[in-house]
Amino acid sequence: MESPYFIGHRPDMSDPLSEVIALLQPRTVFSKRISGAGRWGVRYSKFGQPSFCAVLEGSCRLAVDGYASITIEAGDFVLLPATPGFTMSGFEKVTPEDFDPHVASKSRAEEVRHGTRGGRPDVRLLGGYFVFGSSDATLLVSLLPGLVHVRSAERLSTLVRLVGDESIEQRAGRELVLTRLVEVLLVEALRSAPGDDAPPGLLRGLSDARLALAIRQMHGDPARPWTVAQLAKRAALSRSAFFDRFTRAVGLPPMEYLLAWRMALAKDLLRSDDIGVAEVAERVGYGSASTFSTAFSRHVGQPPGRYARDAWQDRAHGRQ
Repeated sequence: MESPYFIGHRPDMSDPLSEVIALLQPRTVFSKRISGAGRWGVRYSKFGQPSFCAVLEGSCRLAVDGYASITIEAGDFVLLPATPGFTMSGFEKVTPEDFDPHVASKSRAEEVRHGTRGGRPDVRLLGGYFVFGSSDATLLVSLLPGLVHVRSAERLSTLVRLVGDESIEQRAGRELVLTRLVEVLLVEALRSAPGDDAPPGLLRGLSDARLALAIRQMHGDPARPWTVAQLAKRAALSRSAFFDRFTRAVGLPPMEYLLAWRMALAKDLLRSDDIGVAEVAERVGYGSASTFSTAFSRHVGQPPGRYARDAWQDRAHGRQ
């Protein structure tokens, strides 16, 4: 099976954000309504999987580990690509109740209620989590902000409602619809986030017009033998200025980013059915299979042939 990344792909059509999302292979597995009233607070331990919520009505406090506490209110959307520990509460001081997110996600209740039972809630949210199918998710997630908070996110709220409705109903084509909805949800959330205020990563790099030109070139033609000088010229910057600006914005030097992107593409190609190591090497910019194998083994920890066989066995046993 041909890798979806390379179907109809042309260098001038490169969209790095969409490409990263496609390689992450997001799949929805859980969605639920959550509400709170009165004096309440819940502390969720680190989950690791990506999660999201849309505030349907009211407001509450959200404190994500490593970030300043924020108020989220009706119309807001929050995305946590790796979901560290966090606390959600009302505005009265309270000792939060500990929750294990792995246990909470298995609850069959249509709505989880915190604080005062019955009556109108102070806040109602629709939240959920999904998994990334990519074996390279850790690298790709590291290119994204740890916390995305979008205010007045009407389009995102609509998408979250569609995800919630689809996850409840057992209609034909449910998994395909959910997968596509979550892909759109991720792209919409990330492109709505203020990239210039984002931590180092892909969004911040793409928010810089000059760096974005170079990033799109790398994504659009990964097989080209790029140099820092060539990429700097595309960005209309001196070599040293480009190197420093790219490293600060993206969090990786240009050639390290290019290597990481080539290896992510190589993994995706090797997981497909009908492509050999030599062709993969050529597609990601290596002049020979042996040079590619050395680079892949150093980066991934195993030769590309073995990686491809393991991926085939995983598919044969339903593990992918």
